[in-house]
Amino acid sequence: MKTVGAAEFKARCLRLIKQMNQDGEPVTVTNRGRPVAILSPIPEQAPSASIIGAMAGTVLAYDDPLAPAADPADWASLL
Repeated sequence: MKTVGAAEFKARCLRLIKQMNQDGEPVTVTNRGRPVAILSPIPEQAPSASIIGAMAGTVLAYDDPLAPAADPADWASLL
């Protein structure tokens, strides 16, 4: 892992980012010798799956789709 001081990072930021993307090596930024940040490339991600059909197969029971969702007695008013 490369290590650069904050002042050098500030002066060469774009060049360091470009080089990091090419070689994939993270860069540690230090301030007075103490590590304060790590710059690392984002890992490549697989394209996200479509949300259409994402819940397929998750319904466990489908007894009566027209039945009320709650007992009608639960809707009694508090008058």
